[in-house]
Amino acid sequence: MDTTSVYVVILTIAFPILLHYLLSRATGRDKGNGTQRLPPSPPAVPVLGHLHLVSKSFHRVLARLAARHGPVFSLRLGSRQALVVSSPESARECLTTHDVAFANRPQFASQKPVFFGGAALSTSNYGPYFRNLRRVAAAQLLSSHRVGLMSPVISAEVRAMARRINRAAAAAAAEEGAELGAARVQLKQRLFELSVSVLMETVARTKTTSRAEADMSPEAREWMQIVDEILPFISSANVWDYLPLLWWVDVFGARRKLAAVVRKRDAFLQRLIDAERTRLDADGEKKSMIAVLLTLQQSEPEAYTDTTIMALCDNLFGAGTETTSTTTEWAMTLLLNHPEALKKAKAEIDAVVGTSRLLTADDVPRLAYLHCVINETMRLYPPVPLLLPHESAADCRVGGYDVPAGTMLLVNVYAIHRDPAVWDAPNEFVPERFEDGKAEGKLLMPFGMGRRKCPGETLALRTVGLVLGTLIQCFDWDRVDGVEIDMAEGGGLTIPKAIPLEAVCKPREALREVLREL
Repeated sequence: MDTTSVYVVILTIAFPILLHYLLSRATGRDKGNGTQRLPPSPPAVPVLGHLHLVSKSFHRVLARLAARHGPVFSLRLGSRQALVVSSPESARECLTTHDVAFANRPQFASQKPVFFGGAALSTSNYGPYFRNLRRVAAAQLLSSHRVGLMSPVISAEVRAMARRINRAAAAAAAEEGAELGAARVQLKQRLFELSVSVLMETVARTKTTSRAEADMSPEAREWMQIVDEILPFISSANVWDYLPLLWWVDVFGARRKLAAVVRKRDAFLQRLIDAERTRLDADGEKKSMIAVLLTLQQSEPEAYTDTTIMALCDNLFGAGTETTSTTTEWAMTLLLNHPEALKKAKAEIDAVVGTSRLLTADDVPRLAYLHCVINETMRLYPPVPLLLPHESAADCRVGGYDVPAGTMLLVNVYAIHRDPAVWDAPNEFVPERFEDGKAEGKLLMPFGMGRRKCPGETLALRTVGLVLGTLIQCFDWDRVDGVEIDMAEGGGLTIPKAIPLEAVCKPREALREVLREL
């Protein structure tokens, strides 16, 4: 592209943005003459507003702004007005008192292809369609009873993960000529493989009887590749979501790339649906989630189209893979940097379960300290630190400020969980703060709250508890070269570790026979 063409593109983009900015300024002046009391806001850049603040660690930036401007403040992100809340009181006000007003989702042009044009449960606006999908997800796909039926699948996949780690340790032992060897394990990869396998089995039953002993199904591996390609397009730090013209002009080439991966994703999900359609004669409660939805499709074909089923499955995969594996990775990281807590968790498991058998899903509710570790991990590193954004459908008041309809709401769970006015030593890992109900009444909301709360909480906690407990029970863990693990955070929609966790593991002598039988 020559210089003249570049200038034409820049002017084409800049002119409508500048026009929108001037109109917004005029509208703002008109409102200022009335009685509205708008939330405080940091200084803005002409046209772009506060887009220069958007970064991969957006939750940290917003936490610093809250310390300066208060727990309720506003931002102008290009073409969008945003309200940011960073205290338990303001979060409760938005998601309980004004729950219906904030029950919509902002509709980003770049995310419509990813979320099936608004058909996905996570991004559809509040109304009959959303309420029906939410009911189906909560009552038929992710209820406590249904999750209980999934326990054998979860346990089988956890055993497969333990088997893979044990094999790696055995290979290390063979190289060293020792009976029991220690192996360096990339835990992030192992945990993500496990999360994908669990969801793939419960959603679509991809492991047939003939390959039941395989560690991962080919479908699980294919989905992992799709997730890696699609995640960068749903970050909260994508500038094109706030300057839509950049998306349509496709300055960064993102629209073309996204279209390609969405086609691949849709074809993959359609194959899963078609495969389940051929075996709908499965016994009632043993049906996969797709089979349950296909049964509903037979009675209400217009309400449960293949697109709706694909959208629900995509939400289940998206909510249950990256977030579950990341939470477990942070928990192991924190335990390795706090060996006394790791020792305490292991002693509890040995006392409750023993060393003659593997931990089961039925054991997890009895492991009180393990739950304290999980709660403290999600307090420090909530899976989605800003939740998914909400949007106001009506004018309302938050923290004494007027919030116009159409305002995007960002709830900074990361800041709320580290509020020094609520939590003692808020940045320190102290699982004991959750013992004996000591944290009762304090707001812990890693899965959100209100009408938009994640319906997969029960499945996520069941999976994390079983995985983390198994890792602690079966292996002795240590840091590589004894060096403290870097706690730097990555960026994106979730809150991954900047440097994937690598640790040294050795099969426990007391569990040797149990591990041999995996």
